Order: sequence, then structure tokens, then C-alpha cells
Amino acid sequence: MPLLTDLLPQAAASTDLAALTHLLQQHRPWTVLTGAGVSTGSGIPDYRDAQGAWKRPAPVRFQDFMAETLTRQRYWARSLIGWPVFSQAQPNAAHQALAQLEQAGYVQALITQNVDGLHQRAGSQRVVDLHGRLDQVVCMGCGQRLARADFQHQLIAANPDWRHLSASAAPDGDADLAGVDFAAFQVPACPACGGILKPDVVFYGENVPAARRQEAMEHLAASGALLVVGSSLMVYSGLRFVHAAKQVGMPVAAINLGQMRDDALLDLKLAQPCAPALRSLAEWLVPARSG
Repeated sequence: MPLLTDLLPQAAASTDLAALTHLLQQHRPWTVLTGAGVSTGSGIPDYRDAQGAWKRPAPVRFQDFMAETLTRQRYWARSLIGWPVFSQAQPNAAHQALAQLEQAGYVQALITQNVDGLHQRAGSQRVVDLHGRLDQVVCMGCGQRLARADFQHQLIAANPDWRHLSASAAPDGDADLAGVDFAAFQVPACPACGGILKPDVVFYGENVPAARRQEAMEHLAASGALLVVGSSLMVYSGLRFVHAAKQVGMPVAAINLGQMRDDALLDLKLAQPCAPALRSLAEWLVPARSG
């Protein structure tokens, strides 16, 4: 078994890790709430800086997407460019460590604010995709769903000249495409009813489905602690689980760089990058297999 002083380079960091390890050992299993900081190591940008402020313009709002043709054209044009990068992202050490901790019986469930599906691809079994999944598209008229990969072919067929544009990746699976006339972009309608097609994710201004929220709360109720990883908790959809935990006296710990919405709610915070901290936590808690 590795020494704690070997797991993180700084003595203070090792002390914090030891305190986190002790807390979580006393209150297993845990529910883990993950945010964008978990997936940055997979090449998916996050939303906020170390102070919790937006790094770029705020994401598209649900009301604007539904009401404005130009908003939908802008979103899907940027998504056509960004989807290849997003869809090829691979799980990183943070996802893999959480899957390992679940398999070892430490993690009761994962509630993720991310829409990339990387927890499942890393091997996690009990995952609540709080904000949905970007690899699905849903019709807002008839409810029909189709794979985002298939919709990419439709977007390219309708806009062949756009596939050669390039822009840096953005957090929502789109790209920071600017300086083009989005009014020329053609957005395919639902093949079944002609309705508006939307990524099957919760946009800003849209509510998390009640059944999904209830499922997450049931997992939390069956846990001994809540561990927040890579989330600033600036969005209430995630913060509500911290409030729920504190209402019943459940300890709440966090692994996160930068400012969080209310650090006073935390029993312990490890200010470290997600991947090395989780890898160290897994190495300490899960004995290495011999042979």
C-alpha cells in the first residue's frame, strides 16, 4: 500500500488527502456529484474560471432556443463543428478512479452535471445524468429521439460547406465559431413530425426532469456522505444535493480547484486537480491486486 506522502507531492496536500480519506472511510458509501472539472482532462473545456465567473458568453437559454430560429441556427452550426471533438473524447484518470471506487463498494452512485457520458465509458454503473446526454437529440414536438451521430450526417448533408470550418471547442459540445452568417445555416426538422430538434440536455432556463431529480435524491438518501468533484456548485441543480445532505446531517466534502458557491457548507475541501486527487484516493482505499 502506498504511503500518503508518496501520493501527492506536497506535505500539506497529503495531510488534506489523509483527512478526506478518513472522513470518507467513516461514512461509506458515498454519492459523488461531478461537474465540468472532471472532464477537462479529456479535452472538454469547463465553463468558469477560478473565481466562478464565466470564461465565455453564457450558454444558450432554453427559451431563446425554442423561440428564435437564428438561435437554433447558431447553436447547430457551432455544434456541427464541435461535435467531432466532443464525441471522440476519452475518459481520463478521474473517471477511471471513480469507476474503481464504485467497484470496490465506496461509491453508491454518481450524479453528474456533465453531458458527455464519460463516466459510463469508464465503467461506472450507477450514473444519474442530471443534465441529460449530448449523444441524443430529441424532438420537442413528438418526443422522438435519434442519435446525435446520425444527426451529424443530416447537418453536413444540409450544410456541406460548413464542415470545413474550424473553431476551438466549447463546453457544450459546440465550438467558438464566430464571424459567419448563421442565417444561411439549414437546420433539419424532425423526420417524424417536422418539429424542433434539440440536444437531449437540460439547457439554462430549463428544469431537470422530476423523475431524474428524485432518482438522484434516492441515491443520496442511501449514502453516508456526499463528495463533490470538479463542480463550483454555481448552478442550483447541483447545489440542491448539498443542501439536502446538510439538512440530514450528512458530511459533504469536495475536490475542486477554485472558488465554490458556498465553501461554508463543506466539511472538508481538497483544493487539488480532480484526476491526481481521485487517483491518489483510489490508490489509498483500494488495495492493489497481486499478480
